[in-house]
Amino acid sequence: MLAPSTVHTPTRTGIPLALYALTIGAFGIGTTEFVIMGLLMQVAADLKVTIAAAGLLISGYALGVFVGAPLLTAATSRMPRKAALVALMVIFTLGNLACALAPDYAWLMAARVVTSLAHGTFFGIGAVVATGMVAQDRKASAISIMFTGLTVATLLGVPAGAWLGLHLGWRSTFWAVVAIGVFATAVIAALVPSVQGEGAAISMREEVKVLGRRQVQLGLLATVVGYAGVFAVFTYIQPILTRITGFAESAVSPILLVFGVGMIAGNLLGGKLADRRLVPTLLGSLAVLAVVLGAMTFALHSKPAAVLFTGLLGAAAFATVAPLQLRVLHKAEGAGQSLASSFNIAAFNLGNAIGAWLGGAVINHGPGLAAVTWVAALVTVAGLAVALWSVRLDRAGEPAASDIADCVPGTP
Repeated sequence: MLAPSTVHTPTRTGIPLALYALTIGAFGIGTTEFVIMGLLMQVAADLKVTIAAAGLLISGYALGVFVGAPLLTAATSRMPRKAALVALMVIFTLGNLACALAPDYAWLMAARVVTSLAHGTFFGIGAVVATGMVAQDRKASAISIMFTGLTVATLLGVPAGAWLGLHLGWRSTFWAVVAIGVFATAVIAALVPSVQGEGAAISMREEVKVLGRRQVQLGLLATVVGYAGVFAVFTYIQPILTRITGFAESAVSPILLVFGVGMIAGNLLGGKLADRRLVPTLLGSLAVLAVVLGAMTFALHSKPAAVLFTGLLGAAAFATVAPLQLRVLHKAEGAGQSLASSFNIAAFNLGNAIGAWLGGAVINHGPGLAAVTWVAALVTVAGLAVALWSVRLDRAGEPAASDIADCVPGTP
């Protein structure tokens, strides 16, 4: 039975059950995003395409997230946020159903893109809803709890999906994700509170104007550049560990579990620290991420050190997520929070794509595989520089809305 519409008051103590409902949705979305990595060979064989073509299913999803986040947020801007979240989970569930039933490669690609459209908007709106359910001093922790679903998906959901695909066929994995989607839709509908008057008075023009604020733009840029360094390394972690450190290919999966544990720990720690002091946590987490990436250059020549730094990379990478997301939410305070929040999710995915491209360029046209880590560190340092610029504007007394302009997103 669905919960009635209520005026929601932020919880002062404890964690609202509704926040865990968002975490379940995040788990399903995270699983469907990354599980295809463990199914490439089965998909390629069944649909009679090359492994490289199957790999494009990952790129198609990422592109769909980047494009879909602002578009679906705009399309749902007048909907109550709870209704929007339920609608997004329905899109997600139907998209995975289409994946499970896909008769050919083109159908599967289209279904993956449709599924991805819900990704950025769900996390964007979900972050706004999550922060609205808790007291002021727990907002970053609320974001990190929701994103725990994504980290647990990487640690447990993806390996489980790959195992299921290996033993029962790749379609069984998508059927399992459909079941997760149905369950997540039900618990979100039942537990997430409705807020009266939501969505009725916000025009698209007001939403877009927020993206003209210099501080919002700098927050988005810090996310793109700061996070690009992570995927410059993580995309190529298998050849890095096997060709530089000397691990057998069979050792990579257990080492990635260490990365996943680091992700969960870093995500929760970043949220707690950001609740106490947002700006120092934002700058400190980016600085630590740059140091970890740079130090990996030397650590990779020792197997124990390589394992340790793989875990540290996961922790440092996800310690930045809550402060980066909360920074953008703070600077977009008002009508445009949902759109700005969704744009920041798109920014994470754009950073992932840029990082993967940059890592490949360093390997194929630059100094080579061994240089990927220190080049990635320099990229994250550039993201730290953007964040420092933003903080300097704060300290110079620039009003939050001083750069609002009637412009399209990204116009200075």
